[in-house]
Amino acid sequence: MDALPDTVDALRAALVEARVRAAAAEAEVAQVRAERSDDQALIATLTLRIEKLQRDLYGQRSERTARLLDQLEFQLEEVEADASEDELAAEVAAKATGKTGVLRKKPARKPFPDHLPRERIVVPAPIVCPCCGSDKLCKLGETVTETLESIPRQWKVIQTVREKFACRACETISQPPAPFHVTPRGWAGPSLLAMVLFEKFGQHQPLNRQAERFAREGVPLSLSTLADQVGAVAAVLMPLHALIAAHVMAAERLHGDDTPVPVLAKGKTDTGRLWVYVRDDRPFGGQAPPAALFHYSRDRAGEHPKAHLTGWTGVLQADAYAGYNRLYEAERRPKPVLDCLCWSHARRKFFELADIATTAKRGKTAPPISPLALEAVKRIDQLFDIERAIAGHSAAHRLTIRTELSKPVVEELETWLRTHRATMSKHAPVAKAMDYMLTRWDGFTRFLSDGHICLTNNAAERALRGVALGRRSWMFAGSDRGGRRAAFMYGLITTAKLNDVDPQAWLADVLARIADLPQHRLHELLPWNWKAARQLKKAA
Repeated sequence: MDALPDTVDALRAALVEARVRAAAAEAEVAQVRAERSDDQALIATLTLRIEKLQRDLYGQRSERTARLLDQLEFQLEEVEADASEDELAAEVAAKATGKTGVLRKKPARKPFPDHLPRERIVVPAPIVCPCCGSDKLCKLGETVTETLESIPRQWKVIQTVREKFACRACETISQPPAPFHVTPRGWAGPSLLAMVLFEKFGQHQPLNRQAERFAREGVPLSLSTLADQVGAVAAVLMPLHALIAAHVMAAERLHGDDTPVPVLAKGKTDTGRLWVYVRDDRPFGGQAPPAALFHYSRDRAGEHPKAHLTGWTGVLQADAYAGYNRLYEAERRPKPVLDCLCWSHARRKFFELADIATTAKRGKTAPPISPLALEAVKRIDQLFDIERAIAGHSAAHRLTIRTELSKPVVEELETWLRTHRATMSKHAPVAKAMDYMLTRWDGFTRFLSDGHICLTNNAAERALRGVALGRRSWMFAGSDRGGRRAAFMYGLITTAKLNDVDPQAWLADVLARIADLPQHRLHELLPWNWKAARQLKKAA
């Protein structure tokens, strides 16, 4: 061990040197930590990118990676925050030693949208030259730095004043007519009503949570007051909903599906159903706008789809639920509905038996992977590859490609299924998946004779996705009438989304205009017409 200095000056010098070395060591550690966090962020970014590319390239991975992508995005969020925090710590430590901290390469930011308003804040320019003191300055240009800012929501009360006048000649009192209110006792403006509706049915925020948030913002509104407005707006929008329903039911092909909805009943919850029927002609290049129609029922009895589609004929793309069977009966009037089954449902039954990733997570207790199920998934995926290539093409072109490419694949698949099914017990899991298809083969192969038909029923499943997510938030519907109101609003909001329209902005404009429009012009407020009018106005 080195001898300690024997004088005060020498001790002071040694202490200063030790402090310098300690600061340098701390800066080095901070920089190493920042570099490590940067590497972790880069790894997380590249891992997420690889998984997304693999999902796009290999359709069979799409189901397996759905949750994985969510986990990777959350992980990326955390490591990016860690990297930024460590980078700032490294910069502070580096300044103490006079060194340069680590400079992390960050992802390039996209330009801010052009439609956002710009507020110019001009930094005062120098009056004289900082070098020579001359006041003969001329402007060469400017450098603009843009910073995105958010202004907290502002509440305001609009006072509409109607002055009264009395005539001195005849003593008649006159006053302008009262302005239109969206709802009776109209204390809420259209934008506020649209926000409440979209938060409840589009963002799955129950009214009690909205009321709590409004109170924290200084605007106390009771739950009953908000609920009263929701019911009143539903009545106002009823004519528009009727137009959307007529548009959906005019289609020759519909996607149908349903999902459970808990309903409050005498201290417990029953399981109701939300049914959806989607019109979407875009896969075969159809020009009709997409739209969705929702219905609510207390149970899943087959009488409900029968009532929903009374008088309608065409092709119904759905799952193999037996409740639809009444629609396919030969004696149905005016004529039977043609059933077309979903290949995604069929593929999923095989995929669950061939999911390597899930099996690996379960460990030794997991059932063995079925080679037959894996082979079935690969064969079905050939059809999905063909369908992706012809999406958006005309029905005639789709039928030609299917006849040329898809039909041989389907015929080989049928032969393969029947051959292997004959060698298995009816209790084998893969045999049940095969029977699901083979006993309904006509419904699965109907797409080969009609280019308008889709291979899957994913359009209906996507329409119900919001309901499935919302159940975790609002837990249950308060009553049957509440379930019907939810179906009503889901239809409006989903139709707006299908047409790439902001539901909240659309609802606000509709509520502001619907009372002034005559009945024969009500179609102007339909999402697709509303969007086209705004685009024309913007172009002009």
